[in-house]
Amino acid sequence: MDAILDVREQTDEELAAEAAREGSDGPAFVALVDRFRQRVWRICYRLLGNEHDANDAAQEVFVRLFLHRGRFDARSKYATWVHGVAVRTCLSLRRGRGRRQRHETTVADDRLEKPVAAPAEDAQRLDVLELLESLDEVDRAMVILKYAEGYSYEELAAIFEMTVSACKMRVSRAREKVNLRHKDTTE
Repeated sequence: MDAILDVREQTDEELAAEAAREGSDGPAFVALVDRFRQRVWRICYRLLGNEHDANDAAQEVFVRLFLHRGRFDARSKYATWVHGVAVRTCLSLRRGRGRRQRHETTVADDRLEKPVAAPAEDAQRLDVLELLESLDEVDRAMVILKYAEGYSYEELAAIFEMTVSACKMRVSRAREKVNLRHKDTTE
């Protein structure tokens, strides 16, 4: 019981340093997984858009964290480092999913007749997710983390390895693009 209390009292950074030294199923890494499980899954869900992909991505994130547990160098908070790994993992999986879906769509188009076009009013109805899909992968992730998860520009800068001013500019431009797209669809 004393070891459990010690793990609970340690900071994320202390646990990360201990996890880097311990074996494959050490209590420090297990404690980190417990602390970050829900946050990592939520980020994965928001970036990938469905529960199945979020589960796969979150599992991949923790595998990567385990395999690279000695790479955390404490330049930022451990939470920021974990969230960066989660974002990069999700972006990688989205890119792979996009290539796979384009291939599957091309094959399906070759075999099936074209569907009847949707009515004009249905085409004008875009929800927030469709608007976000109009952004490139990194901009989409930044907007989601900023507005859905409440990250500061400083945290975004650390996660995406850019300056705070660059983050502010990208988020601002992404918002403008979404606003323009929304305006175009409502006219």
